[in-house]
Amino acid sequence: MSHPDVRPVSADSIESWDHEADVVIAGFGIAGVAAAIGAAESGADVLVLERTGGGGGAAALSGGIVYLGGGTRLQKACGIDDTPENMKTFLAAALGPGVDEKKLDVYCDGSVAHFEWLEACGVPYKDGFWNQPGWEIPNDDSLMYSGGENAAPFSTLAPPAPRGHLAQVPMPRTGEQGAGHVLMTTLIAKAGELGVRVETDVRMQRLVTDADGRVVGLVTTRFGKQVTARARKGVVLATGSFAYNDEMMQAYAPRLYKRPAATVEEHDGRGILVAQALGAGLAHMDACEVAFFCDPQLMARGILVNGRGQRYVQEDTYPGRIGQLTLFENDNQAFLIIDQASYEDGMAAPSSSPQLKRQPTWVCETIDELEAEMGLPAGSLTSTVEMYNRHAVEGSDPVLGKKPEWVAPIGSPVAAIDLRGNTGGFTLGGLRTSVDSEVLHVDGTPIPGLYAAGRCTSGLSAFGYCSGISLGDGSFFGRRAGIHAATS
Repeated sequence: MSHPDVRPVSADSIESWDHEADVVIAGFGIAGVAAAIGAAESGADVLVLERTGGGGGAAALSGGIVYLGGGTRLQKACGIDDTPENMKTFLAAALGPGVDEKKLDVYCDGSVAHFEWLEACGVPYKDGFWNQPGWEIPNDDSLMYSGGENAAPFSTLAPPAPRGHLAQVPMPRTGEQGAGHVLMTTLIAKAGELGVRVETDVRMQRLVTDADGRVVGLVTTRFGKQVTARARKGVVLATGSFAYNDEMMQAYAPRLYKRPAATVEEHDGRGILVAQALGAGLAHMDACEVAFFCDPQLMARGILVNGRGQRYVQEDTYPGRIGQLTLFENDNQAFLIIDQASYEDGMAAPSSSPQLKRQPTWVCETIDELEAEMGLPAGSLTSTVEMYNRHAVEGSDPVLGKKPEWVAPIGSPVAAIDLRGNTGGFTLGGLRTSVDSEVLHVDGTPIPGLYAAGRCTSGLSAFGYCSGISLGDGSFFGRRAGIHAATS
């Protein structure tokens, strides 16, 4: 894989600079806007270079969940008890193995203050808790479980606490007014109030270094014309993941190749490549968030089986965990088994993802008939359902630990929804960074003048994921990147 055009340019070769600022930021998504605000609040002159025609990035199109906890004002207002220690215990298990413990400590200890900072920036939150399964919240409440905290096996590790914080959305809900849209428009407006300058339609090409190896600027293009920007104090990379770079996906995350979801085409890995050209280290490049394209209100009411007719995951857990276990451990094979009464209840339940309320693929009177129509090995599904029903009559699930409120015997008529191949997602690996968002060389030392945050870095997730971690660590470590770049 050859990318000669990503190699750094010598500052001596730049005859004149088109732009100058204390801090120059590439990208204006969640990490970029947080970096811009952090730098500006620290007294820096800030310039943002955005590849598209306006800010927002993938964050503006997302569900807008920011993963925060430890006892935020919103948690307390909703009657939720939480501590940084419980938050760390859960996240270490849910995001591992291989979690960066220093980042996790800083993030959990600073989570309450980060929520206060978001509110101070003007992000609105409603004191309301949504306690149902879902990818997002279908009303204008602002707190939800977004990582399987209240589901087995995590519920046995630490007292469950909801930590998905969503900006309050106008009602009635529309896609344009989702929580991600509210979050990003609010933060972009705050950056504007602080005097942050933004140049749009600018594509980053290379980093610029001085004779000492310090990063002092960027070479970019706008409509094919070269544009240079000098950074007097630091450059922040906030350019997103590599989900739309085919070569990188085949090299690092082949199981998600050609399956991008919850991301944007501008996530082409460019920020990672230009930093690599300076010797930057990488981490967890095979880690991926995996969305599962079925409504959680249906999944919680049935049982999920793989291509061998066996259950493999708690159906009431975080749907991203279901997606990972389906793709990575069960060959992307999944079927939802659900009886008519439960199916009708699930279809009638409020949901933020009604487009994922799937129609049955097979409907039969008995499990034997369903097993045969699905083409599963004889006795595989019948034994699975027999075991499930034996304990479900008592409201328990000793095999996988689904919560009693979602456990009921599977009756007749019964259906199966074919969910094979219904996964997609985005990458979680990227540049190795310090807790202060310095980009680290392969030898572990900071590359002078270079910072990064968001999905171009390896943040909190090492393997697992919770909804809100991308916006959480992107905004948290993006803000730290801006502050440290401004004060270096």
